[in-house]
Amino acid sequence: MMTITYPVKNGIYVNMTNRCPCACTFCLRQNGDSVYGSEPLWLDREPTVEEVCKSIDGWDLSHYSEVVFCGYGEPTERLDDLLKVAAHIRSKSDIKIRINTNGLADLIWGEPTAPKLKGLIDAVSVSLNATNKEDYFKVVRPKFGMKSYDAMLKFTKDCVQYVPNVMMTVVDVVTTPEEQEESRKICESLGATLRVRPYEE
Repeated sequence: MMTITYPVKNGIYVNMTNRCPCACTFCLRQNGDSVYGSEPLWLDREPTVEEVCKSIDGWDLSHYSEVVFCGYGEPTERLDDLLKVAAHIRSKSDIKIRINTNGLADLIWGEPTAPKLKGLIDAVSVSLNATNKEDYFKVVRPKFGMKSYDAMLKFTKDCVQYVPNVMMTVVDVVTTPEEQEESRKICESLGATLRVRPYEE
C-alpha cells in the first residue's frame, strides 16, 4: 500500500516521487520513513497521474485549505505530471495549490519552468537555506554542482511573474539570526517573502 496523499495540519500533501537531485544535510528522509504521523512515504514505484488524482479525490477538500506537492522527493522531478494533477484539482475545487521545491526545476529539465505554473499553482515555497553558493553547496549537496544556487534564485525570481505567492524558506538549525536577516534581503530582492522553518525531528 503506497502513501500517495496524507494530511498535515490543514493541508493534503501529495507524494508523487522519491527522486531528488539534492542530499540536504537536514533532510527529514534521513530520520525515518514518514513525517507528521503519516504512513511510510517511500514509494514502491511512482504512482500514475490517474492514481494520484484518485487518491486526492478520496479526501473531502472542503475540510482543508490547500493541497501541497511535497512528499519524500522533489515534486518538480515530475513537473508535467504534477501540472496534470493540479489541473484535475482545479476542475473540481478552488482550493489553494502549493509546491514545496528545492527550486532546481530548470536544471532538472534544461529549460525555464516557471511559466508552466501560471494559472495552476497558487504558491511556491523554495528552499533557500544559505546566503551564498559555497554554503548552499555544503548544506544542500546538489548533484548539479555550484551553478545550483544561482539557478534556484533565478527560478524563484521567475516564479514571482507567474505565481501569486512565492516564498523562500530557511531551516532554523542551519542558519544563524544574521543569516536569516541576510536571507530576508535576498528574498526581498527577488520579490519573494521569507519563512524561517523549525526543524522537525
